[in-house]
Amino acid sequence: MQKTIIIVLAALIILVALAGGALLELFNFAGTPCSTATVEQNVLVPPGQGLKATAADLHGRGIIRNAFKFNLYARIKGFDKKIKAGEYRLKPSFSPQEILEIMVSGKVHLYKITIPEGYNLVQIAHMMPAAGLGMAKEFLAVANSSALAGEQNIPGDSFEGYLFPDTYHFPKGVSPEKIIQTMVRRFREVFTPAWEKRARERKMTKHQVVTLASIIEKETGAPSERPIISSVFHNRLRKNMRLASDPTVIYGIKDFDGNLTRKDLTTLTPYNTYKIKGLPPGPIANPGAKAIEAALYPVDTAYLFFVSKRDGTHHFSKTYQEHEKAVRKYQLRR
Repeated sequence: MQKTIIIVLAALIILVALAGGALLELFNFAGTPCSTATVEQNVLVPPGQGLKATAADLHGRGIIRNAFKFNLYARIKGFDKKIKAGEYRLKPSFSPQEILEIMVSGKVHLYKITIPEGYNLVQIAHMMPAAGLGMAKEFLAVANSSALAGEQNIPGDSFEGYLFPDTYHFPKGVSPEKIIQTMVRRFREVFTPAWEKRARERKMTKHQVVTLASIIEKETGAPSERPIISSVFHNRLRKNMRLASDPTVIYGIKDFDGNLTRKDLTTLTPYNTYKIKGLPPGPIANPGAKAIEAALYPVDTAYLFFVSKRDGTHHFSKTYQEHEKAVRKYQLRR
């Protein structure tokens, strides 16, 4: 009986030693990178993909040494049900422990996109493929959806003017709707209650402010001129004069080829401010904060005209005669 007990105890000790050794080896594996290679790889974990398939993918890419050990360690740590779907940037120089922590925390790779001030919906849409954020056509369809704009309380037939120019970071596979919601939310953060109060003081709706700001943005070459250009348009609106803005005309031309003609200027469209009085029906681009601020806070001038000096700045005039003289000087070179 005593001999049997000794044998059983010895067997248990051996089993414990073997299990301890195996566990020690497993934890050593978890803390040791596959190699010193630092080249990043994009690893996509689709929604619903199991740990076994993820481990096999990582092993096949040479990011981990052993898929079985990776799988076992993840289960022991309770990570197997916590890995989040998404795209990850991983290296063989990451230990399995680090890789699992990244996937469990959901630190997915984010794609950066910077929207310049004054870009319109078409221009923003064309930026999406290069940024790795989907197709231009799909984005544009959502951006031009009057139904979705209505759901977001945008007072227009599209999101034009409300996709705030800024730098954004999005994960792979993000929907156009999510991208647009994020940009609109940023617009609302920037358009402060103080600005809303200022708009009411000027007897302008937010939509009118954004529309005017978009025209100022497209007309401005030198940032310092924004408040002066704003004053010209405010003066014209107050005197019931047409805004006569080339960028608005261009916006109303389908498939504009880059050459603005006299026919274009005389063709009636909702955006031809040579033909219509007041503001066009909506923004012609997505203005930045400085352009919106200029629309709300124009400087006090008597200017009614401006002409490009062909160096990014403008000459401002109070009378038409002075304006004609400036046109001859800077545009006709006489």
